[in-house]
Amino acid sequence: MFQDFKTPKMLTRKIKLWDINAHITCRLCNGYLIDATTVTECLHTFCRSCLVKYLEENNTCPTCRIVIHQSHPLQYIGHDRTMQDIVYKLVPGLQEAEMKKQREFYHKLGMEVPGDIKGETCSAKQHLDSHRNGETKTDENSNKETSEEKQEEDNDYHRSDEQVSICLECNSSKLRGLKRKWIRCSAQATVLHLKKFIAKKLNLSSFNELDILCNEEILGKDHTLKFVVVTRWRFKKAPLLLHYRPKMDLL
Repeated sequence: MFQDFKTPKMLTRKIKLWDINAHITCRLCNGYLIDATTVTECLHTFCRSCLVKYLEENNTCPTCRIVIHQSHPLQYIGHDRTMQDIVYKLVPGLQEAEMKKQREFYHKLGMEVPGDIKGETCSAKQHLDSHRNGETKTDENSNKETSEEKQEEDNDYHRSDEQVSICLECNSSKLRGLKRKWIRCSAQATVLHLKKFIAKKLNLSSFNELDILCNEEILGKDHTLKFVVVTRWRFKKAPLLLHYRPKMDLL
């Protein structure tokens, strides 16, 4: 009356890392993607440091040669967190090795290691140690720890991040200056965050009408303050001096 069906075996196929290397490596340095950054015009991805250096002399995509922007190509690139997570998961030990290099770099310069690098290193080490020791957690304990971590994160407001001191100056007669132009915030904050902050303080209708400049160069909205400091303010003393003005305001 009943027929016995055997469950078919799941077909699995092992894929070797070098078979997908072309999709997770930077065409400029031929290494695995670090701080993956994507060109918004064509969606090709490179290491951020490689792409920024390339765009100092060019305005086209290194892969397809499409023009990114005639004068400000750096405004049309953005951090690709998803791609970077994929690379770190596929390549064993890459994230730990990169964190180690960054720590050694800061130690060599006699600078304090930023909080975000410390945090990523500790979390990665704890994750590996728990798997090596065969530790398992019940759903109840896991949910409890997740809840506690979330509460701690909610109360932190990025105070454990590397901090950046900024001076915001207005260089246009069409806008008034800020009452308090000196601010200190997380190095992970972006130029877009600053635009929203200024627009709110000046009661502007839209933050999209603002340009923020460093060394008379318009900054892309997705640039983090850490990226701005490293690429445009590395050998200058704090604070980081930024100017703001209405978009398309010709000086």
